[in-house]
Amino acid sequence: MKGLSKLIITEFKRFTREFEGLFFTLVFPVILLLIFGSIYGNKPSDYFNGFGFIDVSVPAYLGMIIAIGGLMSIPISVASDREKGILHRLRATPLRPQTIMLAWIIFYFLITLAGSLILVATGKIFYGLRFQGNVFNIFLGFTLCTTSFLTLGFMLASIVRSGRTANVIGMSLFFPMLFFSGAMIPSQSLSTVIKNIGKFIPLTYVVNLMQGLWFGNAWSAHRFDITVLIAMSIVMGSIAVKIFKWE
Repeated sequence: MKGLSKLIITEFKRFTREFEGLFFTLVFPVILLLIFGSIYGNKPSDYFNGFGFIDVSVPAYLGMIIAIGGLMSIPISVASDREKGILHRLRATPLRPQTIMLAWIIFYFLITLAGSLILVATGKIFYGLRFQGNVFNIFLGFTLCTTSFLTLGFMLASIVRSGRTANVIGMSLFFPMLFFSGAMIPSQSLSTVIKNIGKFIPLTYVVNLMQGLWFGNAWSAHRFDITVLIAMSIVMGSIAVKIFKWE
């Protein structure tokens, strides 16, 4: 347990020194929210079923933060550590591989949660963000969504050879997902073609689930979203465990 906590603290110190990860996880979503909030405000609209632009954007942006962790933070960090030989040295310590990977999972879950809380606080303070769901349900949904993308991140980290390659792949996946999933632009504004493409993008199901739970939908209304995310966690996690390389 002591080794686990030390690994988490060490990862936190390293993360705060990396501007890219810090910016995209904690700052970028807030900047987007403030920019679009200053343009559209948060006045209730029939277009959003009586809610405002910020009300529907915040749960979607939670999906954005989750995707940042899975597509960018984990692959870049792990691949860079492998390239520098840090993973090899960690593997040579008395710590079990499971402990090392658990430390990564806990850390990136916490940093994703921190970015989400900052985003929600910003929406509430500046735009009177409305919430009709259950906090416990939101947390469970957030945990499921984050787990699914963390496993995707470890799978990507297992196949890329360098931090630079991980950065390119992460960016190439991240930005198209934003525009096709409804994470950047409300799904109500997307064309039918874009929505059909979004059905093949995992981030779409994160946005659907988070928005639904945010507005008080029952879990039963999102059976398909939940099934996709659980299947993604199992498949990506299994692949990552089998092909992960320490050097």
